[in-house]
Amino acid sequence: MRTAKITRKTAETDISVEIGLDGTGRYDIATGVGFFDHMLDQLARHSLIDMTVRCQGDTHIDDHHSVEDVGIALGQALAKALGDKRGIRRYGSCLLPMDDALVRAALDLSGRPYLVWSVDFPTQKIGGFDTELVREFFQALSTHGGITLHVDALHGINSHHIAEAAFKAVARALRDAVETDPRKADAIPSTKGAL
Repeated sequence: MRTAKITRKTAETDISVEIGLDGTGRYDIATGVGFFDHMLDQLARHSLIDMTVRCQGDTHIDDHHSVEDVGIALGQALAKALGDKRGIRRYGSCLLPMDDALVRAALDLSGRPYLVWSVDFPTQKIGGFDTELVREFFQALSTHGGITLHVDALHGINSHHIAEAAFKAVARALRDAVETDPRKADAIPSTKGAL
């Protein structure tokens, strides 16, 4: 079973994350940050990764620590659930339209974290949520999941749509990358023999 559970407790957040890579996209998310919960719902649903996330954070200060630390924990959970990455497809990409927004995501579960982020938001907030935190989440996910991740917003005039398209595009790319390759289910997808 490709599952993992991560707990992370600091002076700023208390987080538990549980994932199943071979799921149906079931989610049970409660971070204390409403818009972020909505985005994580999309991440689970469209990646088909079952996901339970609990976060108690210092949101009386702002949402930054909760969003970043959930990204850290989710990245760690992904890395743990993937193990030695034997049999995975490794790469995934998606070009995702959502109304006015068009976002491209491409990723490699290489073990070499790198984020290329070319996403501009027309507003600084979506409701009470700081749009800069979308990048912070993906930076943490990429770093702690060992993911090379490129996200580009090609079009968009509505910040909510751009953010949601980014989460959905990454989700669909993850879905492809973590799936077992039936032609090479017993092999690590690298000429090096390790990822």
